[in-house]
Amino acid sequence: MRFQSILAIYVLFWTLSLFIVLPFGVRTPEEEGVETPAGHAQSAPHRFSFGTAALRATIVSAVAFALFYANYLYGWVTIDMLDWTQ
Repeated sequence: MRFQSILAIYVLFWTLSLFIVLPFGVRTPEEEGVETPAGHAQSAPHRFSFGTAALRATIVSAVAFALFYANYLYGWVTIDMLDWTQ
């Protein structure tokens, strides 16, 4: 597999992982015990740290990509195994 392909697939894993980890650890102003600012949604996070979300996404995507790449190298699950029509 070429480096460009590895990088593109990892970016896809990272983006998916970011959307998966975004809701974890988010607390609303109501949960924090402060008043919701005017014009903000009740469900809007009180504090958001992109750095924390990016770090979590990096860890999750690294594990997922490592499993994907190991499967690519060793062929644990192949397309032929997933064909249920036969």
